[in-house]
Amino acid sequence: MPRLPAPAPPGLAPSARRSFPAPAAMYTGLAMSCLFCKIVEGSIPSTAVYQDELCYAFADINPQAPVHVLIVPRRHIDSMTSAGESDKALLGHLLWAAAEIARAKGLARGYRAVLNTGPDGGQTVDHLHVHLLGGRPLTWPPG
Repeated sequence: MPRLPAPAPPGLAPSARRSFPAPAAMYTGLAMSCLFCKIVEGSIPSTAVYQDELCYAFADINPQAPVHVLIVPRRHIDSMTSAGESDKALLGHLLWAAAEIARAKGLARGYRAVLNTGPDGGQTVDHLHVHLLGGRPLTWPPG
């Protein structure tokens, strides 16, 4: 499947598109042991699908649909419950990234973007993330 190139942040030359390593200060305390923080920083391998200065998207290792991509903010946020007013633009950016990936993956017939929050909401990794699912008809209710 085609992968989206990592767009350069505003003001950066195309040669700067390769990667956006997270600042070391971002990974302190609890975030140091976070699976998704380690994937974002590159210490755990992943199949990159999209990346920019705010988020990193990669193929889910246990896909629930032909297209199953996880979109995570580069900055550690535990869940939607932990997101604050200062995170509004980032939350919108994650959904925009999901739509961009869906377009690139040819999901014109439809897709689902899901944010699980907390144990009762099905969240299994304590790092906010959007699941992008598509490539087959999705049923409702999901579970």
